[in-house]
Amino acid sequence: MKEKANLWLPIALMVVFALTRWPGVLPPNFSAAYALAFCAGVYFPKRLAWWLPLAVLLATDALMNALYYHVALVSANMLVNYATYAAIIAVGQWFSARATWLKLLTGGLLGAILFYLVTNTSAWLQNPEYPKTFAGWIQALTTGIPGYPPTWVFFWKTLLSGGLFTGLFVGAMKFSESKEAKEEEPAEEETGEHPEAAQPEESNA
Repeated sequence: MKEKANLWLPIALMVVFALTRWPGVLPPNFSAAYALAFCAGVYFPKRLAWWLPLAVLLATDALMNALYYHVALVSANMLVNYATYAAIIAVGQWFSARATWLKLLTGGLLGAILFYLVTNTSAWLQNPEYPKTFAGWIQALTTGIPGYPPTWVFFWKTLLSGGLFTGLFVGAMKFSESKEAKEEEPAEEETGEHPEAAQPEESNA
């Protein structure tokens, strides 16, 4: 198990972040999922880091498909997203939980960029409206299909939400660890003030 301060806080934050996936709770294309996957890789024990976030994402996707979008609970198109979430978890596991806030924030942004590149490349490959050329791939990453919002807007919101939620998550973890360390200090000082107290009888012998 990776070294962690408290598990209850990241799990509680994961539940809150998962709830924000419901349509309308956050602005369109503004998601906590990338930060959720990255921070699970950083802070969760190895096995939990894989199955918990993917299970939460799958459960919320299935609920939204059933209750909001009224489509099949799962589809083959979701495989690319879940493969990318898994890759972001792996990126998170490369980072130490003791790394600085700025370094972990950078990791969260890398995860968001990875998600954008992979999912938009998948869209470029599957959508017949995109020319299967380098220019067509750049179009998929920037302007998108004419008549629809440009994909660079999606990139901006992906980057912003990934950075925001990673920053909040890591900040909460750093605060929790700092508070826990301060609470342990008085007990350590009290133990260190009377080192001879444990052996008075030996001294009198």
